[in-house]
Amino acid sequence: MHQISNYVYARDELLEWDIPTARLPNPYHDFPYMVLEGVLSPTECRAITGAALSDKEAVQAELRGKSLDTAIRKTDIHTLSPEHRTIYDRRFEAVRHEIEDFFALSLTKATDVQVLGYESGSFYLKHSDDASELRDHEGNVIGYRTVAPERKLTTVLFTTSYTPHPTDSDHFSGGELLFNYLCDAHGNTITLRPEAGDMVVFLSNPYFSHEVLPVKEGFRLSLVQWHDALII
Repeated sequence: MHQISNYVYARDELLEWDIPTARLPNPYHDFPYMVLEGVLSPTECRAITGAALSDKEAVQAELRGKSLDTAIRKTDIHTLSPEHRTIYDRRFEAVRHEIEDFFALSLTKATDVQVLGYESGSFYLKHSDDASELRDHEGNVIGYRTVAPERKLTTVLFTTSYTPHPTDSDHFSGGELLFNYLCDAHGNTITLRPEAGDMVVFLSNPYFSHEVLPVKEGFRLSLVQWHDALII
């Protein structure tokens, strides 16, 4: 393991690979990612979640415009209403400068917001947001090939909360966000269990490869964007 922030380490295999987009935040931060709390209010979260639950036109998520094997990813894409998109944009602008300062970049264009719903049994296996895994004939990862260099930063805004035992549509169990190559000083893989209204922000390169563990109960809803940026 090699230390990349005050409390987080990266697994050593990353040092063996040629990763063209490899980049990390300031190593003196406590964590190499951000968790911004309360970006959306509880009322806003419930309104967006309720709209998704009543959405009859949700479609199976794709991967960069192509149909995707549900053995890799099982999640639905919902539609964000104009009203809720306005709220999202306003809340994002309120935290933009904090994000830019943390990662030492200037955000430029971004993808549209993907509204991703995970019901019981839904998941997304390990992946990098800007690259595809390269594997040897035995299936071992031996590096990454950049396929979306315009993705510099990933933002994930949650409207439902993790809890071990959900009892309503505001909560879910399972569905943790796991960073495959990041760990604490004891070697425990970094796993986030978000609260409704939280925004998780991380660089899109393979250091931050991640997966969504299978949802056990309830409904996990997140608003996801990928951002291009000028590196300062």
